[in-house]
Amino acid sequence: MSEAGERLFEELMRFRPEALTANGWAVKAGVARTIWSDLRRHGNPSRRTLEKLLGAAGMTLAEFEALRVGHSPREEASDGLAEPGRGWRGAALASIPLFEAQLSGEWCEAGSGIAQHEIDRFRSVGKVDRPAALAADHDAYAVRMAGEAMWPRFRPGRRLLVSPAAAMAVGDDVLVELVAGGALIKELAGRSAKTVQLRQFNPDASIEMDVRDVLTIHKIIGEAL
Repeated sequence: MSEAGERLFEELMRFRPEALTANGWAVKAGVARTIWSDLRRHGNPSRRTLEKLLGAAGMTLAEFEALRVGHSPREEASDGLAEPGRGWRGAALASIPLFEAQLSGEWCEAGSGIAQHEIDRFRSVGKVDRPAALAADHDAYAVRMAGEAMWPRFRPGRRLLVSPAAAMAVGDDVLVELVAGGALIKELAGRSAKTVQLRQFNPDASIEMDVRDVLTIHKIIGEAL
């Protein structure tokens, strides 16, 4: 067995269509069912074979390369992923738009201390590099943090990566767009069918809002490098 082939097999299986067996996936892709034994033994499938398999799973070769666990395109050039005699690297990831998050006062009422922002998502002020974690999220964007409401987690001026597609859990940082306009950059403290609970750190304050006042909630996955 090839170590590289075993690793590639395991990573491909992460993206196998749920309704299909491995052999069923191969048939749908139009490749021989022996692909899996050949892959594990030799670890050198052709680029075309990979494109067919991944296409049947609803993704591109570039997206798969970006999401591979613990590997970079440079490493794969010597991993037997390309056809013999051909160096292969995944396509460079497209950059994502950067927007300004400007302070626009306080949420709810004066004196609340809850910082609110205005974000014009129709006017990009620049681009940031797209990390591999956002390779398949075509709606991902970044915002430049304003104010110190989330200090020390996020400093003013830092560029925050936002993913509309990412699943959220209590404790995650989020960007909440409001029906009435404006946005809140906070920590998700709780969520129910009727309310959303948020927290900011400076000053430390908690918010409970009606879900009818919320337009969207997007997860902040970290800071752009």
